[in-house]
Amino acid sequence: MRIIRGKHQRRQITAPSNLPVRPTTDMAKESLFNILENHIDFEDIIALDLFAGTGNISYELVSRGCPRVTAVDENNNCIKFIRDTATKLNMEELLAIRSDVFRFIPMHKMKYDLIFADPPYDSEHYDLLVNLIFENDLLKEDGMLVVEHNKFVDFKEHPRFVEQRRYGKVNFTFFK
Repeated sequence: MRIIRGKHQRRQITAPSNLPVRPTTDMAKESLFNILENHIDFEDIIALDLFAGTGNISYELVSRGCPRVTAVDENNNCIKFIRDTATKLNMEELLAIRSDVFRFIPMHKMKYDLIFADPPYDSEHYDLLVNLIFENDLLKEDGMLVVEHNKFVDFKEHPRFVEQRRYGKVNFTFFK
């Protein structure tokens, strides 16, 4: 995986093969950030990366100037990798927290401008995740939630749904 733009542009990051993750592809990530750039000034936001895995999205946010990114994942090896990589890249803006996302959300009181969530593709809890985020008021008033998911998940009936984009096997749904 690589950082596409910003301070760490073109930096390659190689995650250990033993991490139980599926990082967002570079093509899908670049497309996602092209969309986000039309709505967000990265230097003015606070972001949350749920199911952070390798930290791929978090590194991109920090590289583009995001002053504070919180990455949450329950896997200890993932969190260690994120912390080690953030230290190596001198990314003091990145805080990695080891926690089950579904426990983290109701206990966390901070509000975010951008929340990105990439649960396991075989998850049966996509609706629960989206509803928990809105019920616990984690988004700021003009904030945006982006959920990465497989093609079988459909959020079009959700009251906060904005749009869905597909890039190969990767789907992003946007909520406000």
